[in-house]
Amino acid sequence: MIVHWTGTAIKHLTAIYHYIAQDAPLYAQRVADKLIRRTEQLAAFPQSGQQVSEYQDPHIREIIEPPYRLIYRIKADQIDVLAVIHGAQRLPKKL
Repeated sequence: MIVHWTGTAIKHLTAIYHYIAQDAPLYAQRVADKLIRRTEQLAAFPQSGQQVSEYQDPHIREIIEPPYRLIYRIKADQIDVLAVIHGAQRLPKKL
């Protein structure tokens, strides 16, 4: 299965990178790489994440890479990474 990053998820990842890079550019790259690698497991194990409690959709799931939540949707032919949210943030009503 293919893992596809949506534009919103890419914006989230970029914002995280830039925020961390203000003080620690090398660490920012490590965090971004770790988040990307974490989603690669979804190609083989799409059900590995837990259902997102804020949404009542069994196809919307998340994996945790502390302190971030990687929110994704399982489709028939691909996984869409929808958002990368800090654990302290609230999720939007709709993704």
